[in-house]
Amino acid sequence: MFADIIGMSGTFLVVLAFFLIQLDKVSPKGLVYNLMNLIGAILLLISLCINFNLASFVIEIFWIAASLVGLYKLYKNRKPQSAQTKSQVA
Repeated sequence: MFADIIGMSGTFLVVLAFFLIQLDKVSPKGLVYNLMNLIGAILLLISLCINFNLASFVIEIFWIAASLVGLYKLYKNRKPQSAQTKSQVA
C-alpha cells in the first residue's frame, strides 16, 4: 500500500510536468520541469524497489538521467548576476 502511494505520487508529478509544458506554464528546459521529473522518477523508482518491474525500473533510470542532464545544463548555462547586469547596460 505504501509503495503504491509513493508510486502514484511520482506518476502524478511526471504527468503534471508534461501537462504544464503542453499548457505553456513551464519551460521544458527550466528548473521546475526538470525537478518535477526528477522527483517523480525517484518516487517511482522507490515504489519499484518494493514492487519490482524490470521495464519500468529501466525507464525510470533513464528518466532520472535525462532530468539530471537537464538540471546540469541549466546550472552550467546560468550567467553570474554581474555578467547579466553588464550585458544589459551595454
